[in-house]
Amino acid sequence: MAQLNPLYDLMLMLDTAAPEEQQKKILSDAEALISRGGEIVNKQDWGVRTMAYEIRHKTDAEYQLLQFHASAEVLATLHRTLRITDGIVRFRIIKLAPGTPAAPEQRPDRPAAEAEPTAY
Repeated sequence: MAQLNPLYDLMLMLDTAAPEEQQKKILSDAEALISRGGEIVNKQDWGVRTMAYEIRHKTDAEYQLLQFHASAEVLATLHRTLRITDGIVRFRIIKLAPGTPAAPEQRPDRPAAEAEPTAY
């Protein structure tokens, strides 16, 4: 019986100032690279979110989550490619432990009452 490659999360934080075509190309290129030597099992668009802290003078990013099975060679190529790609604010590839719960869908926006603190 062939051993299945481990499950990984790839969180891409794309530059919101980049053209939409560039964002789509980054995502499709990452998917194509993974598909050549692995299998994508889940793909989620989490939309634009405010980051916890500024990265390169940017306060928000377009979040994309890809969950996939892949070999070490695919991971090395993916890491090398994403590191030099323009339009990516940050990315993380995380190996998931067996039994890790499924990724949550995009969380609902907070109600307007909680969105901004009230000044007294």
